Amino acid sequence: MRSAAASWAVPLVAAVILGAAGGLILPRGAVTTPQALLTVVWCLLLGLATGLLIRSRWSLLVVPAVFVAANELARLPVAGPTIDAGWPEGLYGLLVLVVGRGVDALLTLLPLLVGVGLGRELARRRDPRPPGRAVRPVRHGILIVGCLAVLALVAGLLRPAGTDPIVGADGEPVAGSVAELVTVRVGGLDQHLMIRGHDATAPVLLFLEGGPGGSALGRMRRSAGPLEEQFVVVTWDQRGTGKSYAALEPTATLTVERATADTLEVIDHLRDRFDQDRVYVVGSSWGSILGVLTARQRPEVFHALIGTGQMVDPFETDELMYAENLAQAQRTGDTSRVERLRQLGSPPYDDPLDYLEALAGNPEWMGFPHGADYDPASEYPMAFFVREYSLIEQLRGMAALAETFAVLYPQLAEVDLRRDAVELDVPVYLLQGEHEADGREVLAREWFGMLDAPEKEWVTLERSGHTPPYDEPGRFAEILAEVALQNP
Repeated sequence: MRSAAASWAVPLVAAVILGAAGGLILPRGAVTTPQALLTVVWCLLLGLATGLLIRSRWSLLVVPAVFVAANELARLPVAGPTIDAGWPEGLYGLLVLVVGRGVDALLTLLPLLVGVGLGRELARRRDPRPPGRAVRPVRHGILIVGCLAVLALVAGLLRPAGTDPIVGADGEPVAGSVAELVTVRVGGLDQHLMIRGHDATAPVLLFLEGGPGGSALGRMRRSAGPLEEQFVVVTWDQRGTGKSYAALEPTATLTVERATADTLEVIDHLRDRFDQDRVYVVGSSWGSILGVLTARQRPEVFHALIGTGQMVDPFETDELMYAENLAQAQRTGDTSRVERLRQLGSPPYDDPLDYLEALAGNPEWMGFPHGADYDPASEYPMAFFVREYSLIEQLRGMAALAETFAVLYPQLAEVDLRRDAVELDVPVYLLQGEHEADGREVLAREWFGMLDAPEKEWVTLERSGHTPPYDEPGRFAEILAEVALQNP
């Protein structure tokens, strides 16, 4: 009895310690390649020790359950869509569950269970107790499949991210071009840039993605080819997004003011790196607000500010889009959507996932004719499956969006450009989609009419909605080339 109790004690204590440590150190799970590899290794070793010490089949259930319980208890104080308790509702809730706890299970429970199986097999060989001929092939087959799955996972995690060189018609790299992924220190934290252009001496264009929480590396990689012929295109994964997900913590310092300061730091880095006094800044959706707030502080570092999918007062837009969505559902007889929207009520919402459900279901905002060069793979989540992201970044990309959105979006209740930014000392261009939602369009036109700027122009892209850089990449690039000619 004492020997059996002792054999259980060591794995159980280790499961508690490792589970709790993981929850405390990585409350949102592993989000970088080193973190993911370390998680797989320590869980594999825990499983191996468990299998060697405990001969009971119950070890396959009890030790993993203790590990999970300790991990969940340790991260109870931390809030966020991917770690909050509760069964998911709807498609978006299920998606967040998969990219949160689902990925956690892949990195922890898979190697832990395989480790237990390996340990039990090694223990049997040391002290054989034949289980019966009918069972042995099945057991071995399951173990082999599990081992192959862990090996495939590790191999995937070890695959480095990278970006292909700019190539000419002959398939060879273009002389003087630039194509790289770089890490820069911004706001005291590591953040990531993708820099691509046919000519490293061309004007620099900084792209600010929307969300908050969106990562545009994959989207721009699929859509920004025409822009790269005219500019050095810099796509920044803002703090907490995409490749910069690890910079989310501490969330208390992730504010709109900090995001604005970070943008200025990135601009200064690019000015120094490429020896240019000013840059072009394109802001999409939330990025359009960030661009305006940044230009308001230091207009002298801007050639021009380009807003697309322009946001003005996000919370008023939410109310307008909710009403628009409800009216469309009633008009078309979509009773299930009407019922769900009435159940949610008008925004704002405490649960950030409710925004997605309430504001993203109108088919009129999605079913318009896109440009001929539109790539459906530029949409989330498909856009994460490019080699610019490592495997863990691909798996966690949507989690980063949800977590960063939950931190930053409530702060946008204080933003109204009609009050805060009616004067800008930079040329301003709004490149808006013909099929933009009325809830955004109306406020953007109202702000544009109030705006006092050295030059301002509204351009409508006829085959675009909220995201013209992806809906009509070629046309978008043509317009920006004209902007550059007007503002050298």
